[in-house]
Amino acid sequence: MESAPRVRSLNGAAGFVDRVGIALVFPKDDLVLPSLWEAIAGAREVEWAVRDTAGTFLSFTPEMDRLWRWKDDLPAERLACAGRHLARVVSLVSPALVSSLYVRTERDGRADDFRAAGLSSLQLEIAEAVLENGPCCGPEIRMLLSTSDKRGVDAGLQSLQRLLVLTHAGIVEQEHGWPAIRLDLFARQWRTQLRRLPSADDARRRLAATVLQSAGDVSAADLGAALGWRRREAAVTLAELEETGAAASHDEAGIKVWSPRGAFRDA
Repeated sequence: MESAPRVRSLNGAAGFVDRVGIALVFPKDDLVLPSLWEAIAGAREVEWAVRDTAGTFLSFTPEMDRLWRWKDDLPAERLACAGRHLARVVSLVSPALVSSLYVRTERDGRADDFRAAGLSSLQLEIAEAVLENGPCCGPEIRMLLSTSDKRGVDAGLQSLQRLLVLTHAGIVEQEHGWPAIRLDLFARQWRTQLRRLPSADDARRRLAATVLQSAGDVSAADLGAALGWRRREAAVTLAELEETGAAASHDEAGIKVWSPRGAFRDA
């Protein structure tokens, strides 16, 4: 990916996500996706804090302060979709790709479509609570469910993000400690983008082309890890992109690797 000016504003962060399509919040060595941290701070290790000579935390670094605010402001203002939707870490997805991501759930995009998703009893209770009460954070959901089972509810919230039932929608300030993530139903938060869903095949190829364009070179294993796909599905999709002229392949140490060749075009 060509170098770009450092991101210095919330709108700049939104533009970065739109440009790359899918990004992580923090870089991860085993994933080929770009990160918001790198867009803000460049290719250097994550630096969290400014500390005094005794090692006591004084403040976030300037770069971390911006990232920490923007990762929550982006979904709050619907400038980017955020949540544990890909690769089991918090990722950012351009609004233009939300429908391609969602169509893989095989649900229709109505706010209550989770009822046909085969959820566990706890997952269903959580989703129904959010449907009825609007965006909620973890402590609010535990109160609505009359439970003190923080571990169980937190696990449910994470799994519902992976299933694209819940998504980040900003933060809720807490009396003590860090703010809590506010979660809403994915289909309600992004209802405008889900009015028209692409075909599953077009969505699959678009997501793969997006990762390929931002990463530059990927193997089937790289693509599968980034999108949470099986390696066979990733390889088939990359081969399809090659057939359309959007990718070219070559071998590196016996591993087939694909590179972007031209702009992806929907079928």
